[in-house]
Amino acid sequence: MRFRQTALATLLLAGTALGGFAARDALPAAQAQPAPATGQGQNAAPIAVPSSAMPSFADMVARVRPAVVTITTTETRQAAAGPEQQFQRYFGGPREERPQTVQALGSGFIVDAEGHIVTNNHVVEGATRVTVKLDDGRELVARIVGRDPRTDLAVLKVDGTNLPHLSLGDSDKVRVGDWVVAVGNPFGLGGTVTAGILSARGRDIQSGPYDDYLQVDAPINRGNSGGPLFGQDGSVIGVNTAIFSPSGGSIGIGFAIPSNLVQHVVAQLQANGHIDRGWLGVATQGIDAGMAAALHLPNTDGALVADAEPDGPAAKAGLQAGDVVTAVDGHAVKSPRELARLIGDLHPNRPATLTLRRDGAERQVQVTLGELRDTRQAATEQQDQRQGIGVALQGLTPELRQQLGVAAKVNGAVVTAVRPGSAAEDAGLRPGDVILGVGGHDVADAQAAGRALSEAVRQGGAVALRVMRDGHNAFVAVQPARPNGQG
Repeated sequence: MRFRQTALATLLLAGTALGGFAARDALPAAQAQPAPATGQGQNAAPIAVPSSAMPSFADMVARVRPAVVTITTTETRQAAAGPEQQFQRYFGGPREERPQTVQALGSGFIVDAEGHIVTNNHVVEGATRVTVKLDDGRELVARIVGRDPRTDLAVLKVDGTNLPHLSLGDSDKVRVGDWVVAVGNPFGLGGTVTAGILSARGRDIQSGPYDDYLQVDAPINRGNSGGPLFGQDGSVIGVNTAIFSPSGGSIGIGFAIPSNLVQHVVAQLQANGHIDRGWLGVATQGIDAGMAAALHLPNTDGALVADAEPDGPAAKAGLQAGDVVTAVDGHAVKSPRELARLIGDLHPNRPATLTLRRDGAERQVQVTLGELRDTRQAATEQQDQRQGIGVALQGLTPELRQQLGVAAKVNGAVVTAVRPGSAAEDAGLRPGDVILGVGGHDVADAQAAGRALSEAVRQGGAVALRVMRDGHNAFVAVQPARPNGQG
């Protein structure tokens, strides 16, 4: 069953339907009377015990569950080579690739009569075939309309008649402490209902720049990912996406994407098949009390610019390291995450007004936003580099510098993917490594690294890569595959 691991959470498939009434005391406190003392020969009076009626979600579940679906994905992967293939690889025999078909399960829900289905991106990413099973037993083939890895959302489409569907509610109206319900397909048990409360808002689980999760204590497990989280009125207030779990099973802490963000992303995916996001071109950091005092700031609100990418929108508009962005088009910026979300919600090539503080004074700057390119898109554009040592590369954007802790003065190319069974995997390279040099020569960016690797493949023989990992530099020897495919 499909799930993924982050620094804090294991992503999984889930759905919840929850609605009901608050618990109430059947007997008001003012009416509760102590039982009279009893003695020998006297009839004992019954003791009055206040009773509590727990909410029932049965009516709501009956109404919403028909629109929750089980998603089955099929993916073809290259199986890990066995001892015989390893022998052939190292001693010059031909490589034998063994494709393997893998199936995974997830959840989703229908959002309109035309058959559009919302789920998680990680549920369908890499799938060659997607089918959905409805609560009434129907099984339909689905096509992927669009995916957004940055928010982990995807939209599918099925063709069918009399399709039940759900409405997306207003996640901003749900309060901490309100009942919530999830319906989904945990461990392949479709149509499972779990209930709990909204336990927190605005959670950052370090899964991406737009983290703003609802935290719930309803049991959510593997297979629940992509399923709906319901409010008490039966509207969808979130999409279940992740759990905090040391063991992989539910310990009562789950996370859902708020429905207001879901609405924005789904509308673009339905219309365009992709998301157009604004890009500012800065690396930012939060502000603590010490930094606020050093910069003569009135408080710790805002996003401190640590670096502006050369020729990026921010640099062209005059932003510089040390500026503190406090608002975008009048919307207050409390943190770097909030700045990323506000900029990402804007369309590329449009003007935006940034309010910032510099040298203790407030000023406004007009900036024309660029277009944010997704890491996976950049990796796809570097597929020719996979044919050499088996890696996909991307340049060091401000966002990646911040995530990987790479200083602005450092140049190189980030490894975004490593092909199983490749020379890169044999050498121990992994996503997140930064290639600083190839064959004794520094590389400035992904294009330069790609050219250097291509030349190394052409010449044959081992090549030394200078690599940064977790802030430390080291050399790695890689034996590229020969152009004729021999090991």
